Amino acid sequence: METNVVLTKPFTIDHNKSSDSNGNYKAPIFLQQVLSLFKNVQLGSDLSRFKLPPTFNMPKSQLQWYGECVYSTGVDLINSINNGKTPLDRFISVVAWSISTTRPQTFGVVPYNPILAETHHVSKGNLNVLLEQVSHHPQVSALHATDRKGNIDITLCHSPLPKFVGTGVEVDMHGKRHLHLHNHGETYEMNCPNFLFRFLPIPGIDWVGNVTIRCLETGLVAELSYIRQSFFGFGSGNRRRIKGKIFDSLTKNVLYKVDGHWDSTVILKDATNNAEVRVIYDAKEVLSGLHTPFVKDPESVWQTESALVWGELSQAIISNNWGKAREAKNTVEETQRIHLRERESKGETWVPKYFTVTHSKEDGWKCSPIQKWVPDAPIATL
Repeated sequence: METNVVLTKPFTIDHNKSSDSNGNYKAPIFLQQVLSLFKNVQLGSDLSRFKLPPTFNMPKSQLQWYGECVYSTGVDLINSINNGKTPLDRFISVVAWSISTTRPQTFGVVPYNPILAETHHVSKGNLNVLLEQVSHHPQVSALHATDRKGNIDITLCHSPLPKFVGTGVEVDMHGKRHLHLHNHGETYEMNCPNFLFRFLPIPGIDWVGNVTIRCLETGLVAELSYIRQSFFGFGSGNRRRIKGKIFDSLTKNVLYKVDGHWDSTVILKDATNNAEVRVIYDAKEVLSGLHTPFVKDPESVWQTESALVWGELSQAIISNNWGKAREAKNTVEETQRIHLRERESKGETWVPKYFTVTHSKEDGWKCSPIQKWVPDAPIATL
């Protein structure tokens, strides 16, 4: 089994080798290939069912990408939150952790859309992370991460909605993240910025939009804005920039101003004393020296594991064997269609194994883990 499990390096801060210092892609010929895919797509079109050939895929599933945002860090941000002495200390650390989940990407390639029931299960130290694809149309991914020693758990329910916006593709990242510090009786709720895949006038990738982080018990709130770069790329100071504030929602007092760039450093300024400035996030420290996960127990890898489901395709992409890649991708997708037809013929409804899932027009998708603690995984990372 182990030879079919293909795991790849997570995105580091300098991962985007095909781009210039501004994160802009340098190959106009490849850009023409990308644009040709969208020549008949109308503005505002939902691209969630849009199929890309494997030449536009990176060798990993979106479930793996979501998981890496939690378990792949150069420093232990999650336990540093738990070790904060005051609610405000912990809240500032949560803001830094939220920023750390904003990861660089490579222009021109995207992860695979996970198939229904696909899972990704990885351990890093005391942190065990489990993801499951709980819906295929629409795409909905659930995550549960727990640290039993630190008495911490994290949940997320993401439903990405990609839309063609004329100059590129913007992915609305619907869903909430929750981080629970049970030793402190604190729950932090936050959303995720949108992902922008820009074709024109200057090709590039970015995170844009507004993020709100709140502690439900203390009333502390952070409002962050991921600044959208101007159409022609003017104002390099706004490239990958974050601005915002931390305030007490009970008193309405602004405590700190937040400013910086998610791919370098983010600073905190005391709202009452601008001379007091400190760095709360350093991307080079957090997103450098990341390790590729490895299989420590091949016999225990689930058949639904992302790295196994897509292993043949990932290996073909890594080897630049595009004929084999197309064949492998078609096999995975056709197998999924066969399973769907079988369920429909029997009148069966698929039910997630690890999450309870609900959906409403008002609240969107909610994914609640069935187990209190995520078990140790057969795949690990340092």
